[in-house]
Amino acid sequence: MEKAKVQFSVFTKPWKTQSIWDLGKFVSGLGFDGIEFPLRGGYQLEPQNAAQLPQLVKQFADHGLKIFSVASSTDEHVFAGCAEAGIPVIRIMPTMLPEVGYMASEKKAREELEALLPLCEKYGVKVGVQQHCGNNVVDSMGLLHLLEGLDANRIGAIWDAAHDGLAGQQPEFGLDIVWPYLCMVNLKNAYYMRSNGPEATAAVWRRQYTSGRHGLASWPRAAAFLQQRGYEGVICLTAEYSAEHEVDRLIAEDIAYAKSLFE
Repeated sequence: MEKAKVQFSVFTKPWKTQSIWDLGKFVSGLGFDGIEFPLRGGYQLEPQNAAQLPQLVKQFADHGLKIFSVASSTDEHVFAGCAEAGIPVIRIMPTMLPEVGYMASEKKAREELEALLPLCEKYGVKVGVQQHCGNNVVDSMGLLHLLEGLDANRIGAIWDAAHDGLAGQQPEFGLDIVWPYLCMVNLKNAYYMRSNGPEATAAVWRRQYTSGRHGLASWPRAAAFLQQRGYEGVICLTAEYSAEHEVDRLIAEDIAYAKSLFE
């Protein structure tokens, strides 16, 4: 059976202070096909300047890279900038507010997604919704519950290996759950680490973000499932590590590892 053809992206959030030229050279040298750009305040391009996205696309194209997605707001000018630049996906993570409650927060998030459908249609840009631990939609089943019934051509699911792993979900089940909406796959990894000792009155745990080989999520199992299903989309390595000072070394190791799983 022929292996599924995927493209590898990296979220450039860790390299906030690099010039676009240096960032493009670095990412290209690692062997990525493109990037997810953090169109957020304080980065090389900010949301109010979304009209400049076509120029940003050209700058990365000079290094043979595409911009597969942006992590940003869903204001109309961001849709317009993405459409003009040919960027197909805006990634978001709905917030669940403890003071409001999960179900009420989910209802509000659903209404907000429904309100975005006309913008998705107008500009031909998809909104990709990602699960995330904490005060968000934490797993793939919650993501399906939020998205079910929406137009999958307009609103998609971005499955994150680390966060499903932290929630205790098996990668084959998580991917199968969101498969009808799947528009991108995030590969990162994490595990829980106790941050106090046995003398404490109660255990305190923290999340440790680590390299692809060493967390709760099995990248090999996720890759095998994606190939079995014939997935041919974007695989984004999010470059999130608790050891932030080691990001350059770890992302180089992880892209080599990820590519080996699909070759």
